[in-house]
Amino acid sequence: MRVGLTGGIASGKSVVADMFADHGVPVIDTDIVAREIVMPGEAALDEIRGAFGDEVLHADGALDRRMLRKLIFSDEEQRQRLESILHPRIRHETIRQATAAGGDYQLIVVPLLTGSPMQQEMDRILVVDCDESTQIQRLLARDAESEEQARRILAAQASREQRLAIADDVISNDGDLAETRRQVDALHNRYSKMATATPCR
Repeated sequence: MRVGLTGGIASGKSVVADMFADHGVPVIDTDIVAREIVMPGEAALDEIRGAFGDEVLHADGALDRRMLRKLIFSDEEQRQRLESILHPRIRHETIRQATAAGGDYQLIVVPLLTGSPMQQEMDRILVVDCDESTQIQRLLARDAESEEQARRILAAQASREQRLAIADDVISNDGDLAETRRQVDALHNRYSKMATATPCR
């Protein structure tokens, strides 16, 4: 059984995924997959270089993510161009890893699951949810330079309402870690029982 884990930026997806991993659940993170497929020597990196030029590479040939983000952040056409290179490869590699991972059920972390073809690969969708003000506080502490930038980052993603609309299950991550873990423990027990009744893919 495949559980797609999603949520807005700085909602706590990684924290929740780690808690499931503590139960021995195989976790496949599409952010990690996305980094793997653009390593030097990979076809996706060559295609990105062809599409965006040498300026998106560091001197050692590795992808300059900051420069690439700058190029696509305010240019919808360029963003779609990048997604057309990356998304099919990410989906293929994620499913390959899921097929090999085993376990009663798997957690597949997909930050941008809303409206993605990856939705169709999931048996259930789990949304990590928190208040927007909490996201902004976490972004400012983590990697946003200003509240204005943090709000722009949030605005570029699916809305909280859109994410909750596709959810089968929701973990509220506004409280303390003990409360989040209690919710994870309960869902793990539920998913383990459900997995025995889910036909194998």
